[in-house]
Amino acid sequence: MASSGYCVQAAVLMLMLAVQLLCLGAADADQETGTVIPAESRPCVDCHAFEFMQRALQDLKKTAFNLDARTETLVLRAERRALCDCMPTNSLR
Repeated sequence: MASSGYCVQAAVLMLMLAVQLLCLGAADADQETGTVIPAESRPCVDCHAFEFMQRALQDLKKTAFNLDARTETLVLRAERRALCDCMPTNSLR
């Protein structure tokens, strides 16, 4: 299922863009207030962002797997219906 791969990639890119926009907004807000927080007391933003991205990727992988499984089930149902519609019912027994 190539289309689900593209959906996962697009979702990851959108998620990364959202995180970047949030970081830029937070940086602008800090500059407006005029207060400077020393680097030693700030949390490691890179570590938190990395953990967040790992969790997001795991969720996306689960979603992609579920979509693949559902799609496969629907395709099998459609094939079975098409087969049953083509063949007379007495020949299936």
